[in-house]
Amino acid sequence: MKNLKEEALQYHSSSPKGKLGVVPTKPYMTQHDLSMAYTPGVAVPCLEIHEEPDKVYEYTGKENLVAVISNGTAVLGLGDIGPLASKPVMEGKGLLFKVLAGINVYDIEIDTTDVEEFVRTVKLIAPTFGGINLEDIKAPQCFEIERRLREEVPLPLMHDDQHGTAIITSAALLNALELVGKSIDRIQLVVNGAGAAATACAKLYLSLGVRPENLVMCDSKGVITRKRENLTPEKAQFATDRDLTTLADALVGADVFLGVSKAGVLTGEMVRTMAPDPIVFALANPDPEIPYEEAKASRPDLIFATGRSDYPNQVNNVIGFPYIFRGALDVRATAINEEMKIAAARAIAGLAKLPVTGEVLHAYNLDELAFGRDYLIPKPLDKRLLTTVSIAVAKAAIESGVAQRIITDWHTYAAELVSRLDRVHKGSEVR
Repeated sequence: MKNLKEEALQYHSSSPKGKLGVVPTKPYMTQHDLSMAYTPGVAVPCLEIHEEPDKVYEYTGKENLVAVISNGTAVLGLGDIGPLASKPVMEGKGLLFKVLAGINVYDIEIDTTDVEEFVRTVKLIAPTFGGINLEDIKAPQCFEIERRLREEVPLPLMHDDQHGTAIITSAALLNALELVGKSIDRIQLVVNGAGAAATACAKLYLSLGVRPENLVMCDSKGVITRKRENLTPEKAQFATDRDLTTLADALVGADVFLGVSKAGVLTGEMVRTMAPDPIVFALANPDPEIPYEEAKASRPDLIFATGRSDYPNQVNNVIGFPYIFRGALDVRATAINEEMKIAAARAIAGLAKLPVTGEVLHAYNLDELAFGRDYLIPKPLDKRLLTTVSIAVAKAAIESGVAQRIITDWHTYAAELVSRLDRVHKGSEVR
């Protein structure tokens, strides 16, 4: 831990400060170049945009610019550390957007915990951006903030802590169920945790076919039932009529456990009470709800996933959000809707079934890797995610009616995605 601390501080303090910089993308070496970049040349596109606002996408960088916005109230596993302390995380998110999908990012840390003030601030700056990624905002405020902004800002917008986790776990769930031969509309599913990620996961699972009566959600007080008083609206929508009290009660005969809670709440004994071929996603970080070794020792037919990179089946949002926004931006979507999220989940699930490339094997120092119980979803360094997920999301946006730009030549679009990212990595974005 001492070495990690020293290395991390050195990494972040080395010059130049920050993880992203601003670079020119137009010629600037001559007096004529500068007269085009600023006055008098700049007046021409200004007037064009004034006459026809949509031309802002043609004459500025709006269409490839995402805001990563947080107030620092729920940062990773660190909790409410405030906007300043959240900045390294938001800069890191920006780096991932750029190097994985070629998307430019401004990180914005807002110093307020007031929902109304937060929403108003984001609405006022929204014209700058082509998309908005909300990040690390605590529940229940994050629910109201996202709901309001989705209604009031016509841009692709997503709280990644909620929907990124939901999309990736949905992909893993679909593939795990296929491996064990279970139908999603027949499974008994238990969710432990009732925060932002847990709620979004449960909603997306229902959209994928889980029956409401087959889903049980637990919080720190036990099973959320209709007998409980003073439930928040987010919890009330998942309240069950079943006569269950504890997590242990709920897990008897269950097919799937999703943990988005804390370490130590799940035991090997509980896992042994689950149905044959149980699926356990223990996503608490840095330590899962049950240790990997204990879970694997509990029964041989277990399919197990965590949020950690040192175990198989890492549920990592990075295999989703850069490409979801990439597809949404490229068709100028006015939202990231349920159809786009489901398309992303199915695309990610499908990619895991394809032969793993030699490049991926080399990156992870593996001799072989194939779709199965220890490989449910693609590795984060699989470059095919860019085209696979971006195209799926863009198609879903078009088909669901939220796209303002229509793509018809998908082969050319795929080639453009790869070419644009190659230019980013070669540092040749300046035209």
